[in-house]
Amino acid sequence: MTQKKPQAQTQTQTQTQTHSTVRAVNHLTTRWAAQAVSGAGGTVFTAAGVWPLLALLADGAGGPARGELAQALGIPAEDAAGAARELLAALAGVRGLSTATGLWAAADLPLEEGWSAKLPPGTRGTLTGDLDGDTKTLDGWASDRTGGLIERMPVTLQPDTRLVLASALALTLKWAEPFREFPGRPSAGPWAGRALRQLSRTTSSLHPVRVAEGPAGPVTALEVTGAEGMDIDVHLLLGGPEAPAAAVLATGIAAVSGAVPSVAGEALPDGSPGPGLAITAVEAFGPQPQLSVSTVAFSLSAEHDLLEDAALFGLLTATDDAYGHFPGISAEPLAIGSARQSAMARFHAAGFEAAAVTAIAARPGGAARPVTYRVRRAEVRFDRPFGFLAVHRASGLVLAAGWVSDPEPAAQPRPGAAGPFPPPPFPGVRPPAPPSH
Repeated sequence: MTQKKPQAQTQTQTQTQTHSTVRAVNHLTTRWAAQAVSGAGGTVFTAAGVWPLLALLADGAGGPARGELAQALGIPAEDAAGAARELLAALAGVRGLSTATGLWAAADLPLEEGWSAKLPPGTRGTLTGDLDGDTKTLDGWASDRTGGLIERMPVTLQPDTRLVLASALALTLKWAEPFREFPGRPSAGPWAGRALRQLSRTTSSLHPVRVAEGPAGPVTALEVTGAEGMDIDVHLLLGGPEAPAAAVLATGIAAVSGAVPSVAGEALPDGSPGPGLAITAVEAFGPQPQLSVSTVAFSLSAEHDLLEDAALFGLLTATDDAYGHFPGISAEPLAIGSARQSAMARFHAAGFEAAAVTAIAARPGGAARPVTYRVRRAEVRFDRPFGFLAVHRASGLVLAAGWVSDPEPAAQPRPGAAGPFPPPPFPGVRPPAPPSH
């Protein structure tokens, strides 16, 4: 007779598996960052949207493609489907985040029941062969699952498309302590003299600012906390002026996941302990320390063709349509024909939004008061290109990452207008409502 495992032992094993999956996803984020932010422009991407799809493909893959996918995932292929289900189930409970998966297969494509049974809950649909009608259906799914932030499925259906596997991720945060927004011009650095939407706030704890040491030098990380009822925070990352963007993001990811140590603001010495950071003693109205933050509003959108670096995602062999690579998915030979991600992010005075849709298609093949205290004051300024991470607070899973190289310009007042123009819409993305004041 088989003995039932104690509940505590089962929970410990589940937590260990989840932590292993988080490490694997964050590792893919780090490797992707080395490719995605190698240029001078800004970008946004989410490995958390790609990883589950690769895991589901690995479960049904055979031959060399199975080994390549397992290497990209960082876990054995036989464990991939279960890990994907656990990850998506965990994400479903994150407040402020919505996720979805979808599968559309041609009506005459036979799917293996063993593989289909392992798919996470989500949409199941049929590709009818009507390209316009099927495209409208898939675009509608992308828009609905991201609250309109992403309006189109990133892959283009072709006459020979046999299967589409997709994921959607959208997060919406309000800050626990909002920023004040004003038009301003940085006095130094690459943005000097530009009229930008600048954000500032002062809070009463030095703990949110930290400094971590990385291969390219120190990185200053600022945690911007989501409001009560949110499980996600955003971390702004500033390296030295010459530090490569990929290295700054890699250090930030390692710091938020606990892989490298970081020193919180209250333990940092006076002076300039990190890039963009200055700590000194000042006269104040109360006994609390002060953390003064100056940054910029930004809006980003990006389109990623995953097959441009197919080896990174374990899809190199799987794209060879001379062979079938997924016998565990279908008896019909299948190869990967397209794999793309559409992503966006917006950081503003009241909060943060980010969304991504990833799809893989298979084809054959206040008043003055007396000064009575002297306190420590930290000032951190993000006035040149910097990175950002949206992180699940409890697990350290990086949900979205990116690099800001071109912040939003300050609005030019319209004659007779009461306030600034709303931010410009993202290409292919529905314009968001302006923040309330």
